[in-house]
Amino acid sequence: MASPNPIEATPGTVYAYYLYGLRSMVYAMAVVSGLGILLMMGLTCVEIIVRLFKHSIYPYDIVKITGAVTISCALPYTTAVKGHVAIEFFFHKLSRRWRILVDTTTRSLAILLFSLLAWRCFAYGTTLLQKGEVTLTLQIPTYWIMYVISFSCVLVVLIIFEHMLHPGKELIKP
Repeated sequence: MASPNPIEATPGTVYAYYLYGLRSMVYAMAVVSGLGILLMMGLTCVEIIVRLFKHSIYPYDIVKITGAVTISCALPYTTAVKGHVAIEFFFHKLSRRWRILVDTTTRSLAILLFSLLAWRCFAYGTTLLQKGEVTLTLQIPTYWIMYVISFSCVLVVLIIFEHMLHPGKELIKP
């Protein structure tokens, strides 16, 4: 039976379990991202309806938090399906050797960038936790948002590394 995913591994191996776990986490983050969009839409609609009766539910903190979580949770899925914007016009004009060099260099720089982002977001989240930072109006703790962004960046690093090992293939079919 053929696997629906382009990157395959021998069933029962550690690598197969790793890929299954990575794909599962990416799908879970995509679900959280989708739910975040629904929550923002719902809160906005409720706020409009409640304002007709001259009241407000003050959804600003929740929408800001949900926006940050939604964007960070969508990043691993977008990376896994290779959904980012690419400049293919110039890339295809290069020779095969130069394409490999440019692709490897940009992926390596992306791994470095997202590794640094993951590390700094985690460190900043720890600082926010120690200081007890909360949102202004609803007093919601903010440290966990940085942990979500950090986890998302770690997943992106793993996905980019997987793409380097299997060039030309998506981790997940869209």
